[in-house]
Amino acid sequence: MSTLFFILALISVGWGIATSIMITSFLSKRGIKINFLLFRLFIFKWVGQYRKITIEETGKPGPLFYSFIASWNVALVFAIVGIVFKVT
Repeated sequence: MSTLFFILALISVGWGIATSIMITSFLSKRGIKINFLLFRLFIFKWVGQYRKITIEETGKPGPLFYSFIASWNVALVFAIVGIVFKVT
C-alpha cells in the first residue's frame, strides 16, 4: 500500500517539475533571465515573479501558480501517507 502512495508522490513531483519549467518559460519570454544552473535555489523567487506579473496583467494569479502550489502539496501529503503506511 505504501508503494502506491510513493508512486503517486513521484507523479506529483513530476507535475511540479513540469509546472516549474512552464513558469520559467513564461518568465523567459517576458525578458527575465533564468539561470538553470541555480534552478533549485531561485524557483520560489521565480514563482513569486510569475504571480506578480500575472496579477498585473489579469488581476489574479495565473493558473501555473496554483498548479505549482498544489503539485508540491499533493506530493508532500502522498509521501507522508506512504511513510505512515510503511511504518505501520
